Amino acid sequence: MRKPICAVAGGSSCSREEAAAAREVGRLLAEAGFAVATGGLGGVMEAASRGARDGGGLVLGLLPGTDAGDANPFVDLALPTGLGDGRNALVAASGDAMIAVGGGFGTLSEVALALKRGIPVVGLGTWNLDPGRLPPGGGIRDAATPEEAVRLVVEAVEIRNRGPRRGKG
Repeated sequence: MRKPICAVAGGSSCSREEAAAAREVGRLLAEAGFAVATGGLGGVMEAASRGARDGGGLVLGLLPGTDAGDANPFVDLALPTGLGDGRNALVAASGDAMIAVGGGFGTLSEVALALKRGIPVVGLGTWNLDPGRLPPGGGIRDAATPEEAVRLVVEAVEIRNRGPRRGKG
C-alpha cells in the first residue's frame, strides 16, 4: 500500500506562530505515516518540511522554477516544474488531503484547487470560505491546533480510503 500524502500550503513568508504551527504539522504528519508535499520554498513550506524531516518523514517540494537548488534544505525530492504559480495546481493535486497554514492568494488558489478536486482541506489560521457558496462538504474544516489539524486529515483520509476505489474497474 502506498504512503498517504498530505499537501501543506502556506505563504513563503509567515509569522513565527505560523512557522511553529507548520513545523508541528509537518512533524505530526510524518509521525502519522504521511509524506508531505509543499511548494518547496521558504516560510510555511520550509517549516512544514523541517517538521516532517524532524518526524522522520519524506518531503516532496514542487518548485515553481526550473532549478532544484531553489528547494529549502529539508526537501528530499525536489521537482522543478517551471510552471511559476501554475505549480499550485500540482501542490493541490498531490495530496490525499491538504492542511493550509496562514497564507495569501497563492495559498487560496491551492485551497480552491484542492476543494475543486474533492480533496479534504483543513485550515489552521487560513482562509475561511463562505460555506453557502460551496457544495455540501466542500469547505475548509477549521482546526485550532496542529494536533487537531492532523487528526482531521487522518480521519478524512481514512474515510476516503474506505469509499469506492477510483480509477479501478
